[in-house]
Amino acid sequence: MENNSRFNIRPARADEAGLVLEFIKKLAAYEKCADEVVADEATLHHSLFVERSAEVLFAEEEGVVIGFALFFHNFSTFVGRKGLYLEDLFIVPEKRGRGYGKALLKHLAQLAVERNCGRMEWICLDWNQSALKVYRSIGAVPMDEWTVQRLDEAALKKFAEE
Repeated sequence: MENNSRFNIRPARADEAGLVLEFIKKLAAYEKCADEVVADEATLHHSLFVERSAEVLFAEEEGVVIGFALFFHNFSTFVGRKGLYLEDLFIVPEKRGRGYGKALLKHLAQLAVERNCGRMEWICLDWNQSALKVYRSIGAVPMDEWTVQRLDEAALKKFAEE
């Protein structure tokens, strides 16, 4: 990233749950799944700032939020320590290609090291070649032998009640 004193990364504040939701919706639209977003501002506020289930960082250029990263800690039994799991990372399209996404990833890596995490993981859509190129450039490797499995809320409730 160009040396840019106009760029800043900061934690989201409790009064910014609406802004977090805006960025989640922007990411969902980019990923062609906007209709899957059911989160609302109140739920996000409770999850992020009351329960502290996850954390959000905002990327700013000249005081304007241009991107975000949402992450939480998971745990690796093989490593025996927590890890940092990056759920979402998004930079607005007009600000891409300037190193801001990579700067957010580096900030997260520094947090992971400070917090004694054994690894940092995330998933990426196969068609997102520009993101995959950035991930390869920082040393990330695909986990080709693993497939993500998911129970959505309806399936989760159905299975729990069986």
